[in-house]
Amino acid sequence: MAALAGPGAGTPGSGARDLFAEGLLEFLRPAARQLDSHVHAVRESQVELREHIDNLATELCRINEDQKVALDLDPYVKKLLNARRRVVLVNNILQNAQERLRRLNHNVAKETARRKAILEASGGYPQGSPSK
Repeated sequence: MAALAGPGAGTPGSGARDLFAEGLLEFLRPAARQLDSHVHAVRESQVELREHIDNLATELCRINEDQKVALDLDPYVKKLLNARRRVVLVNNILQNAQERLRRLNHNVAKETARRKAILEASGGYPQGSPSK
């Protein structure tokens, strides 16, 4: 039975350590999910902002071409395009962070399931435990 429980399962205090680790994982899981949903909302907002910047830059170019009076809008268009570039950069950073968070959440779920299986196999959980 000890071979099924994994390394460290027979050491004194490992049950308490496993319970603590599981409790900590369960405590952190809602925060990770909330952070993931916030990152998703920010990414959607940035995509919308990028579209607005593109539309505004296109409109400024059109206005500049249609003007009879020489009004130099090129610096403003360049500023808008620079802002768009920064938005895309931040969006890429957020996308990478969200992917790391997704992998972390997946690993937490796997580790929690593994620890529950170890505890159940070693008799650490009563069968009707509410933590299931």
